[in-house]
Amino acid sequence: MMEGHEVIVLDNMFTGRKKNVQHWIGHPHFQMIIGDVVNPLYMEVDQIYHLACPASPPHYQYNPIKTIKTSTEGTLNMLGLAKRVKARMLLTSTSEIYGDPEVHPQPETYWGHVNAIGPRACYDEGKRVAETMMYAYKKQEGVDVRVARIFNTFGPRMHPNDGRVVSNFIIQALQGKPMTIYGEGAQTRSFQYVDDLVNGLMKLMNGDYDMPVNLGNPDEYTIKDFATVIHKFTDTNSTIIHMPATEDDPRQRKPDITIAKSKIGWQPQVAVDEGIRKTIDYFRKELMDTGEIIPTGPDASRPKPDMAN
Repeated sequence: MMEGHEVIVLDNMFTGRKKNVQHWIGHPHFQMIIGDVVNPLYMEVDQIYHLACPASPPHYQYNPIKTIKTSTEGTLNMLGLAKRVKARMLLTSTSEIYGDPEVHPQPETYWGHVNAIGPRACYDEGKRVAETMMYAYKKQEGVDVRVARIFNTFGPRMHPNDGRVVSNFIIQALQGKPMTIYGEGAQTRSFQYVDDLVNGLMKLMNGDYDMPVNLGNPDEYTIKDFATVIHKFTDTNSTIIHMPATEDDPRQRKPDITIAKSKIGWQPQVAVDEGIRKTIDYFRKELMDTGEIIPTGPDASRPKPDMAN
């Protein structure tokens, strides 16, 4: 909108929060529609950023059939819209399409190692078939497509109860509660700041490259080391405890971003430490505004209703 574009947001508010877009309400170039991509949508647009789908394991496992429908029926509906109005469409896919990878770091050419019937399959396989749909429409109908494979992302406006490692560690640490690691903590993740992701999505959408692109920060941490970083930055007296490992939790995750660098001219600009400090400041204010926040555990759960506005 700051570049002069008109933006229409469609959200069913399952994990979304109205307060995240409150500052845009009333802007002449902004329109908010409460709706769902599993239902057909009719409007005139030039570009479609298809981000719909819960991305936190507890949330996408809460209603796995709806998660699958969002990635399948929702993607078909958005592709149908793109075809009708000749819009370019970008799918936000995920590093989870690589599953528990046997190749490290993961390049876009890696086909993945995924359990098709495990607890994460509704998300992993949903995104995999969504990519298949994108390229089927490209080949058969000439739809202009882009696919971003997003690795772990964090930053202000994250849902405090999304159950992911960054938000859980920070919320636990700021409240002096035990910081929970599932398993030994030797599993690795790579964390990128949200501003870098948004920049990457815009570069991908407006560039000429139309094959999948990894968007992530190759700066890799073990979960145990990452907990120590959060512990230090929050200056907390929290203890770090270990809980049983979750099923099908990937052992390692790190993007190969060679394609992003060479094809769309993108790489992360925000250091993880800097991003963490900004995110801690955000969650500290959330706690002041809302009071105690109970972190979400690994089990399937619906986003807390009192936080979803």
